[in-house]
Amino acid sequence: MLEINDLQVAYRRQDIIGNLTLTPIAPGQLVSLLGPNGTGKSTLLKAMAGLLPPRHGSVVLNGTNLGAIDFRERAKQVVYLPQSLPASVHLRVLESVLVSARASAVSADGGETGVDTVMDLLRRLGIDHLAMHYLDQLSGGQKQLVGIAQALIRRPRLLLLDEPLSALDLNYQFHVMDLLAQETHEHGLITLVVLHDLNIALRHSDGCILIRKGALLGQGMPAEVITGQALAECYGVKARVERCSQGVPQVIVDGLMQPVQ
Repeated sequence: MLEINDLQVAYRRQDIIGNLTLTPIAPGQLVSLLGPNGTGKSTLLKAMAGLLPPRHGSVVLNGTNLGAIDFRERAKQVVYLPQSLPASVHLRVLESVLVSARASAVSADGGETGVDTVMDLLRRLGIDHLAMHYLDQLSGGQKQLVGIAQALIRRPRLLLLDEPLSALDLNYQFHVMDLLAQETHEHGLITLVVLHDLNIALRHSDGCILIRKGALLGQGMPAEVITGQALAECYGVKARVERCSQGVPQVIVDGLMQPVQ
């Protein structure tokens, strides 16, 4: 169970997240974190990952206050994939994922079992053909897929992904979200994903969190959180949520309201 209680996070003296409390999130849930640019989504993930110490409040995972344990212990339970990936090193894709596996409890010592496990994950991501390619030779989208493999191979209890679809084409966006949902449900992870595409959130999420200016606007089932009224308040757009011929809800934007302040 993930609990966020009265969390306050700041950069220097400016509050970014203000006294945020969430309804507890159970294992096996993929939750989309939504909101306008600059509203605190990345800051919230960094605070959960221990990269930004909160001014106040707590992040509790399965009864353990993550702020009370050292970074090494936290890294065994929490994996954070940033929006901007670090500069590529001269490692092959397969090697880089094996290195990530060694950073966790997953057995990947370079033997046959470890390689088979990594290759299976790369295949499920559709990038097994890149296994022997070097990271510094890959495109931005390919690097993003490798980053997702590095995160998933560690099998964390809490997986934090900041815009993991930003460099991916339509095919891979659907493919990755489908795989994230499978991994989350099968292994009892708690996965938080920062997204800008509301239709992807509606289709692939078990729940949604909507924030604006560091404050909570809504949390719950996707269709309960993503509503015309919420989109007007949060994004400043006139929008409808209607179901397509297959019954899947979709956001349709009709125009702009007054600019969001």
